[in-house]
Amino acid sequence: MKIRTITTGICLESPGDRAPIQKAAQFNAQAKQELETQGYEVQTTRISTQSFENYLPGYTLFEILDNSEKLEDICHEFNLDFFNIGCATTPEVISIIPAILKRTEKIFCSSTIGNVQTGINFKSLHASAQTIQRISTETLNGFGNFRFCAAANCPPGIPFFPASYHEGNSAFSLGLESADLLTEAFSNSKTLVQAETNLTEIYAAHLIKLEATASQLAQEFNISYQGIDASLAPSLDKTNSIADAYEKLGFSKFGHSGTLAISALITRVFKKIPVKLCGYSGLMLPVCEDIGLAKRASQGTYNLTDLLLYSSVCGCGLDTVPLPGNISVEQIEAILLDVASLAIKLDKPLSARLFPIPGKQAGEMTEFNSPYLVECKIFNPQPSRNQSR
Repeated sequence: MKIRTITTGICLESPGDRAPIQKAAQFNAQAKQELETQGYEVQTTRISTQSFENYLPGYTLFEILDNSEKLEDICHEFNLDFFNIGCATTPEVISIIPAILKRTEKIFCSSTIGNVQTGINFKSLHASAQTIQRISTETLNGFGNFRFCAAANCPPGIPFFPASYHEGNSAFSLGLESADLLTEAFSNSKTLVQAETNLTEIYAAHLIKLEATASQLAQEFNISYQGIDASLAPSLDKTNSIADAYEKLGFSKFGHSGTLAISALITRVFKKIPVKLCGYSGLMLPVCEDIGLAKRASQGTYNLTDLLLYSSVCGCGLDTVPLPGNISVEQIEAILLDVASLAIKLDKPLSARLFPIPGKQAGEMTEFNSPYLVECKIFNPQPSRNQSR
């Protein structure tokens, strides 16, 4: 098991408030060193703030863009690769996001499209759909959407980007990369019951040990520990595939019958591990971050509707899903409506990180050329009923 991210949340008083950023960067570096001493490989460290609406109040569009570039300069100064300026909650602010992402490289953010308390925010949802489409046309190859998602019912303290945002005193959380543990557990299982037992034992052993180290870090550096997002994320080095692990249980290919049951099993395991959980703490199925998921998507064993179905019993929603470049705002809006409705009905955090690919049609291959993503056939946003069978 690797640690995908150490994410420290801070609150800023202004875009030039360097001290909290510097302090968080120093903590992240020290925490990374300590965790590596304990034998963990730490992939990234990250900083997340409260909603940028709170520390950019009353600024004009041009001032917001200038201040975003100042934050980008601070990221370069402290050698930060991942900096999240939190969530936008109003259509007016959401509409500014494409320009922010166009002028920066290290800044991530999200929009809020609804929660259990207030229901779906239809205006913000529509603005988010427009933003996704604009980002796809206003950033190189549409890759700016890697740094944006529309989030529904997502709490503060999620360590994974782009949905991450912070509230309150400074605190840190951990996000995992543990597809190898799934492969290990399922390789030695012949039944679902055995798979659940094996995964529980393996995952508990690792998380309990990691929790002890995280608690020590919190005491040593006098910072709050928010917990572990136990979500099962695929390997960045592409060596362990979530889809391949599923198929070791003998239920044919990922996307065929049995996939929903296995997804529910995995999330059920995470919820019963006796550690402090935060964030999604479910199963992540990022289509273009997992070589096996991308392969099965290209073969048509599952589609967009299937991913939404799996989200009902697991993970974080729709993540790194490639879509045709000519997808309409109305089609994107319909996808976001489904995600928000599911999140609110089930009272769980879900988000949508969608990739309309400029100049590409459904069924064509992506051309990301990114160390973070694998190539995949572009999804049809309105698949026929027999497309994936």
